Amino acid sequence: MTTTDLEHATSYSPLPDSDHHRPPPSQWRRPITLLSGIFLFMLLFSSLIALVINQHGQQQIAGDGTPLSSNSAPAAKKVLEPISRGVSQGVSEKSNFQLSSAAAVVETYPWTNAMLSWQRTGFHFQPPKNWMNDPNGPLYHMGWYHLFYQYNPDAAVWGNITWGHAISTDLINWYHLPFAMVPDQWYDIKGVWTGSATILPDGQIVMMYTGDTNEEVQVQNLAYPANLSDPLLLDWVKYSGNPVLTPPPGIGSKDFRDPTTAWVGPNGKWRVALGTKVNKTGITLVYETTDFTSYELLDEVLHAVPGTGMWECVDFYPVSTTESNGLDTSVNGPGIKHVLKSSLDDNKHDYYALGTYDPISNKWTPDNPDLDVGIGLRVDYGKYYASKSFYDQNKQRRLLLGWTGETDSEAADILKGWASLQTIPREVVFDKKTGKNILQWPIKEVEKLRSKSTVYKKVLLEPGSLVPLDIGAATQLDIIATFDIDSTVLEAALEADVGYNCTTSGGSSSRGAFGPFGLVVLADESRTEQTPVYFYIAKGTDGVASTYFCADQSKSSTASDVVKLIYGSTVPVLDGENFSMRLLVDHSIVESFGQGGRTVITSRVYPTKAIYSAAKVFLFNNATGITVTANVNAWNMDSANIK
Repeated sequence: MTTTDLEHATSYSPLPDSDHHRPPPSQWRRPITLLSGIFLFMLLFSSLIALVINQHGQQQIAGDGTPLSSNSAPAAKKVLEPISRGVSQGVSEKSNFQLSSAAAVVETYPWTNAMLSWQRTGFHFQPPKNWMNDPNGPLYHMGWYHLFYQYNPDAAVWGNITWGHAISTDLINWYHLPFAMVPDQWYDIKGVWTGSATILPDGQIVMMYTGDTNEEVQVQNLAYPANLSDPLLLDWVKYSGNPVLTPPPGIGSKDFRDPTTAWVGPNGKWRVALGTKVNKTGITLVYETTDFTSYELLDEVLHAVPGTGMWECVDFYPVSTTESNGLDTSVNGPGIKHVLKSSLDDNKHDYYALGTYDPISNKWTPDNPDLDVGIGLRVDYGKYYASKSFYDQNKQRRLLLGWTGETDSEAADILKGWASLQTIPREVVFDKKTGKNILQWPIKEVEKLRSKSTVYKKVLLEPGSLVPLDIGAATQLDIIATFDIDSTVLEAALEADVGYNCTTSGGSSSRGAFGPFGLVVLADESRTEQTPVYFYIAKGTDGVASTYFCADQSKSSTASDVVKLIYGSTVPVLDGENFSMRLLVDHSIVESFGQGGRTVITSRVYPTKAIYSAAKVFLFNNATGITVTANVNAWNMDSANIK
């Protein structure tokens, strides 16, 4: 297919076969059918054995939700350290090793069916069962939003990665469709991994994705809809000439993945970025193409940051510094910044930075080198990874989707039969007030699920206060809260609070002169279990105050096989602004947005007591030196229709 074909085609036609772009025969990695069959049989057999071993010793659950034991509260059992999943194939670790102790064992909690059933969300996207991870190739086509995602059709653990597919008219209510792509070719037989969609000017859709070959080499492949006139895009065709890209010289065979949405360069050619590394330097490579079947690697890397390790799930897109609408990925020029985001394999966090893109030199330069990708701002300070943005041409906005994994044990995931969620899609804009960060905010469509509203105005929170909020069922909520303090008290204070940090400073129970204060959600009456989300103001020795936005999971559950970290970071609060937060509470997930989305935290929580009607919400002020005035608007949330 020529460039002219791409630009002027009026109806969809499959990309033609071609040999000119393929790697030489020595690099082809086609499986031998017999050996492949033997290998797959051995793989399935070993997986079955591993599953049996992994489930041995787990607490068995009866049909009425009680543990199968002669005792009503059986002692926790010990299981071996989780099995590593994904690393040997060259992707980030998919098992939860944070639970492992020095003795390489963890205690499993005697979960009941009632507890595990409660964890399933009401309005966040998740498949009916089994494992899910990265969102892939989101796009809007003929009235439908399409979400593709990494999925294991066989179990609630990572493996056999296939592309799940769902559609929606509003990104909240979803219909599950048949799989879009399965690992069935030599170039993706070990997994159909992360990819991105590019919509061409004539409406054609190009999907580039990473495949893991039969020899576990990461290659880039091309797929496209079999019928572009189908609004549901049910059938996808893998290009017969795949792979279209193999690791270039100097790049490891397992360090070459996750192509971005393409954009148009100044010469009219398409450009696609991929993540990689050289030693410990994280790198974004850029390829150029006219037809998406043959590519040229540009001499200059888009960007590189020493010490950040492997970059995966790279995202690169423009934001307007003057307008509030989103921009197509190819837009550049005055009044535009470019966001470069990477998911760091080394620490499993998503980082971003704002900067300027020079398309002539193909170089992106951060606005602030001290806040470069991987060493500065994070997209989300909680359990959030592999985020993917796309331009929604339907409503002229830039939308962001992200994967939030589980922080309980793999054994618990197997018991409940599923693992992982997608966060509520977020609209992304440039923060024109600070000029230094993006803003993320839940899409407007989620507000359609709001039902009963409860309003509290000017609630006075003196030091040490705890105020219960009567808002009915408290497991599916949308809460907006603002907090005001007497700024003169803050300015007059001489006490310094040096070295405060959300993650290491004791959580919500650690009292300072000006914090913490905020909301407690998913708490039982006695607050044996609770998840506080709060602000903390710390003054430095220079008298300058910094505000922190934190989420404390240290008492979120009495279960032993759950990670209970304290998340958070600083958040800019400008002169004249009050302290504001928005929380989306949906059973085992809490999404927290500080100061209009300048700082965002996603928490996974697994209470055993604060569930169903026992879940409560409180306002609190644990500061010692200020009185806080709070205003709250809380909505109970209906469940989304996901079927």
